[in-house]
Amino acid sequence: MAAAHLTTDHVRAALDGVTPLAVLPDGPPAVVAAARAALRPEEPLEPGADLVVLTSVSTGSGRAVLLPAAALLASAAATAARLGGPGAWLLALPVSAVAGLQVLCRSVLAGTRPETLGKGEPLSTAVARMPAGRRYTSLVPTQLRRHLDAEPDALRAFDAVLVGGAATDPALLARARELGVAVVTTYGMTETAGGCVYDGQPLDGVRVRVRDDGIELGGPTLALGYRLDPAGTAASFADGWFRTRDAGTLDDAGRLVVTGRLDEVVISGGVNVSPSAVESVLREHPDVADAVVFGRPDPTWGQRVVAAVVPAAGARPGLDTLRGWVADRLGPAAAPRQLHLLEALPLLHTGKPNRRAVAALSPEV
Repeated sequence: MAAAHLTTDHVRAALDGVTPLAVLPDGPPAVVAAARAALRPEEPLEPGADLVVLTSVSTGSGRAVLLPAAALLASAAATAARLGGPGAWLLALPVSAVAGLQVLCRSVLAGTRPETLGKGEPLSTAVARMPAGRRYTSLVPTQLRRHLDAEPDALRAFDAVLVGGAATDPALLARARELGVAVVTTYGMTETAGGCVYDGQPLDGVRVRVRDDGIELGGPTLALGYRLDPAGTAASFADGWFRTRDAGTLDDAGRLVVTGRLDEVVISGGVNVSPSAVESVLREHPDVADAVVFGRPDPTWGQRVVAAVVPAAGARPGLDTLRGWVADRLGPAAAPRQLHLLEALPLLHTGKPNRRAVAALSPEV
């Protein structure tokens, strides 16, 4: 089904086990065709699956994840319990992605009707349509930054603003909280029916462990595996655990701290550089609105750090300035050796930056 036509009735039917559901993202024909090839909506779902949802793999094509209704319902129930009870939700994310789909699932479980934030619509206008009582929404960090700049009062109207899908800058979180916004950071993925760790603490029933090869997640929110891909399923799911390929640590209180993707580390001059850490520091610069960082082969350094930057309004940051800014905070190995200025970051259907597209827009030198 096309995302534009999806309603809570369709989601309710899938959660009740009546009608299986596959959601195609909106977008150019090539994007829809690629999604259809992964989702295979014309073929019966594997036994036990009620929904098939596309991931947002920013370095390549997405994978189709098989989700049982029980996983989505367990996630929605645990979210309501963690946030203080059911409430009305504002849909501000694409329903073809698990974060947007979960807004509909949570609404079905709560017996409420979600409001939808229209394209280009002021957040305050959408909030005004929401009923009284507990109010929630789910955003990606770019949306949080944009709404915080434009309408902090509208964000304060929510009892919780879930933020996930990508690492959120600590400075952005601190600013939001200082302005009275009830921000809750979430960590999870399509394979875990969406966010399953809130502010570093697992939701009820969710298990977390950290091994040398990355963070692993278990519990009732896990997917069954990947659509028509038994080898991929076996590589990522085993003994009730999902291997995320994210790096992280657990503190003494059991709080999870995610430090980046294991497969995105840039090794420059023998030093491991986390792209997400460099991106976070770059966004703190007053001349930078947004940034994506990646590595490219380099004859001298093995890999060089490349930064694609969206300048702040009226600014035009230079490479030397940003190199110094990053080096002072993360060390010289993390400082970008190549800079490209972009008007905007290309996005995936989930709202996350499309890293492959960003790299394609940043020519080799």
